[in-house]
Amino acid sequence: MWPWEHAIIGYLSYSLVCHLVFRTSPGGPDAFAVVFASVLPDLIDKPLAWEFGVFEAGYAIGHSLFFAVPLSILVGTIARRVGHPRIAFAFPIGYFLHLPGDILYSYASEGVVYVEIVLWPIAVVPGDSARRGFFEAFELLFGRYVQTLLTGDVSTYVWIQFGLAGLAFLVWLSDGLPVLRDLWIGCRRIARTLVGSNRTTRE
Repeated sequence: MWPWEHAIIGYLSYSLVCHLVFRTSPGGPDAFAVVFASVLPDLIDKPLAWEFGVFEAGYAIGHSLFFAVPLSILVGTIARRVGHPRIAFAFPIGYFLHLPGDILYSYASEGVVYVEIVLWPIAVVPGDSARRGFFEAFELLFGRYVQTLLTGDVSTYVWIQFGLAGLAFLVWLSDGLPVLRDLWIGCRRIARTLVGSNRTTRE
């Protein structure tokens, strides 16, 4: 799956959970946490495999359940101690939705269930024999994606992807633009502080 697909699924799922469990919309920190966690496995594995050659394929430690579980526990513990308990809830939702998402995508695109994706180091996903850098590999894969769109050969899967993207945007608007809203409030506070300090200095 592409990173934005993971982010869309992660945010929609977390927003639904927030409304059902907390009876409120996601906040800025936890919304950021769920989206960041939803793409984190790729941020770990893709550069290590494509750029540095640490792994054969872009599915290794970051996608492994044996890494995801202790990492989520660690993040949850830290989040609670610093006073953000909902991050402890959001992070594992984003992270753990990423893993089955890749398995389902491999089945949808290739008809094969790669359970090995989440079992590193017990099982290893075979890699591409051609060694490419991170940006070259991304450009190659993304180029194929764009080419498909430009030729008009849009599959049902891609139409579903567009539909989910539109739905995620509407849900984000309905939730009050978390993250963006928090950045705006933070900028206004900084501006007010600067204006107040300037007035004090002049007086």
